[in-house]
Amino acid sequence: MDIQEKSPTQWVDFAREVLDIEIQGIQEVKKNLGLEFYEVIKLMASCKGRIVVTGIGKSGLVGRKIAATLSSTGTPAFFLHPVEGAHGDLGMIQKQDVVLAISNSGETDELNSIIPVFKSLGLKIISLTSKKDSTLGKFSDIVLSIAVPREACTLNLAPTASTTATLALGDAIAVALTRWKAFKKEDFQKFHPGGDLGRRLALDIDKIMQRDNLPMVEMGIKFKDAIKVLDKGGLGSVIVVDNKKRLKGIVTDGDVRRILVKGNLDLDRPVEDFMTRDPKYGLEGEKGGRMLDIMEHAEITVLPVVDKDLVVKGIVHLHDLLGKGRVKFNGLRLL
Repeated sequence: MDIQEKSPTQWVDFAREVLDIEIQGIQEVKKNLGLEFYEVIKLMASCKGRIVVTGIGKSGLVGRKIAATLSSTGTPAFFLHPVEGAHGDLGMIQKQDVVLAISNSGETDELNSIIPVFKSLGLKIISLTSKKDSTLGKFSDIVLSIAVPREACTLNLAPTASTTATLALGDAIAVALTRWKAFKKEDFQKFHPGGDLGRRLALDIDKIMQRDNLPMVEMGIKFKDAIKVLDKGGLGSVIVVDNKKRLKGIVTDGDVRRILVKGNLDLDRPVEDFMTRDPKYGLEGEKGGRMLDIMEHAEITVLPVVDKDLVVKGIVHLHDLLGKGRVKFNGLRLL
């Protein structure tokens, strides 16, 4: 039948067919769910760090939502893009974290390339995949199946039923954790606008930022000495300033890793040879919400705070904004 010949009722029927396929996908995941789900909840509930959710493409989009739901219901979580992870963001990982990796096929190259790093750090890996015998499945400590009979896409190509089922399974994990942790209404309010988080983001950044013992060095210092300050600071970065404490650059754990990979590390060269120049920054007097917007847009976790003359006055970490306290990173001990 030609498209123009379809009646309004037929289009409604077509939509219902799509929804039926989506429902069948969720029912298939429900049917295949076993005691491994209990192991996932037990592992996540006992996690002393955060849940690191990772995936790419449509799986990545679903992963962002799962991470947001976990965080808002009392289980600290964040989303790590696999490509960004391979280019430095693995510096955010702590040994106490647990990884939740998402890939329908289990053969996503960008994702599987960083999984061995998680393993080398001793992190437990949970995977959501349709193929337990895939590369991702074999790397994982626990596998939850997201296999569905077929996609709702008429070509059976675009992720539709599979992403819906994955999202639903992520909700099941988050809700089960709220039950496990006896998460209450008043706890929920702390993580939402109007509660502690909303009030915190409405504060001037001056009231939130860290002012003392800032990881900061002057231009001209040897790179090896800057790394020592980076390591001691525990924030995954070191701010570079001139002799008037004006912001000139920043060096992160990720920068150090990239320099090592390129093979051009000379510890006796000045820090300005390696720093990121003209980094993102926040201004004194701006609100915490503005700082969060800058971090999310730039996909960074640490932000220098300066005055109108670019003189550094403090530093704010993502977790300062979210009310989770100062976070210590596992520094690179090269010296």
